[in-house]
Amino acid sequence: MMKRREVLNSAAIATATAATLASCSQTTKSPTVQTGLPNIRWRMATSWPKSLGTFIGAETVAKRVAEMTNGRFQITPFAAGELVPGLQVLDAVQAGTVECGHTSSYYYIGKSPALAFATAVPFGLNAQQQYAWLYQGGGLEAIHKIYTNFNVISFPAGSTGAQMGGWFKKEIQSLADLKGLKMRIPGLGGEVMSRLGVNVQVLPGGEVYLALDRGAIDAAEWVGPYDDEKLGLNKAAKFYYYPGWWEPGPTLDVLVNLNAWKRLPKEYQEILKTATVDANMNMLNEYDTLNGQALTRLLAGGTKLVPYSQDIMQAAQKISFELFEENASKDVAFKQVYEQWKAFRQQIFAWNRVNELSYANFVTRE
Repeated sequence: MMKRREVLNSAAIATATAATLASCSQTTKSPTVQTGLPNIRWRMATSWPKSLGTFIGAETVAKRVAEMTNGRFQITPFAAGELVPGLQVLDAVQAGTVECGHTSSYYYIGKSPALAFATAVPFGLNAQQQYAWLYQGGGLEAIHKIYTNFNVISFPAGSTGAQMGGWFKKEIQSLADLKGLKMRIPGLGGEVMSRLGVNVQVLPGGEVYLALDRGAIDAAEWVGPYDDEKLGLNKAAKFYYYPGWWEPGPTLDVLVNLNAWKRLPKEYQEILKTATVDANMNMLNEYDTLNGQALTRLLAGGTKLVPYSQDIMQAAQKISFELFEENASKDVAFKQVYEQWKAFRQQIFAWNRVNELSYANFVTRE
C-alpha cells in the first residue's frame, strides 16, 4: 500500500501541476513568463526499432510529459541508429549529446557490472519483485549511486515481464549441445552462457533477424512472442525455448544527463518521474496482453515450443551465483548492490512461496 500511495501522490502532484499550467495558458498570452516555467525541448536516444514493443516505454514517457505540462516540456524519442547506435545510448547521455535516453542498463556492464541489476540478472526477480526492490527495497538508490559516476540519473521506465529463452536453429537437448553455439544474448546471462560453452554475441534488435537468418549466429534471444514475431525470428529458427532464466523480469530505463536534470524546474522533474512510472505499468500490461496472443499464432505457424533441460537449468543457476560472487570479490560497487539485492531476494521469495506460488500452482495445474 505504501508504494501505491507514493505513486498516487506523485501522480496527483503532476496532475495538479499540469492543471495549473493549463489554467495559466488560458488566462495570459505569455504563460511561460507568468508561471516561470519554460518551454523545453529534449531529444531521447533509444536502443529500439520503432516497430517493437520496447519503444512503447519511450513513447509513453514523452506522451505523458507533454500532457502533464500542457505541451511545454516536449521529449522526442528516436529509434536506434537515428541519433546514435542502439548500444551507445549511455555514452550519448553521459556526454550530453542528447539530454536523455531509453535503454537497458545491462548493455553497459562493461562500464560497471553492477548495472545489470537495474535490468535483470539470471535467476533474479520477476517484474513485480523487481519493482518492489527498485521502489521500496533500496534498489533505485543503489543504482543511482553507480550512475552518478557517469553524470547520469536513471528511472525505471518499462518492463517486458518474464522473457522467453530464445530461438535455436537446432534442438538443444543437453549441456553438450550448447558447446560452440553462436548466440545473441547480452548482460550477465551472456556471461553465464559463455561459461556453458556458448560463443556469445551482443547485437541490437535491428540486427538480430538477419544474423540469425543468414547463419552468422545459431541462436538468439530478444524478448518474447510479441516482439520476436515482429522481428521475424520464427522465420529464421524453428525451436523456441523457455524460460528466459536470465531475464525473469527485466526493467528498461530512462537515462538523463545529470546536468540537464538539474536544470529542469522541480515541477518538470516530478512530472518526468511520474511519466516513467506510467511507462512501467503501461508496457508490462501491454506485453502481458499481447504475448499470449502472439505465442498462439507462432505455434499455429509451426514453431516448436521446448523447455530447457534440467541439466542446463541447474548448471546455469550454479554458474550464475558463482559469477555474482566473483564479481562481488573484484568490484566494490557490485558487492554493495549484490549483497543488498540478495537479502531482498531471499525475503521476497520466502513471502511469494506462500502467497503467489501456492496460488499459481493450484490454478494453473493441468
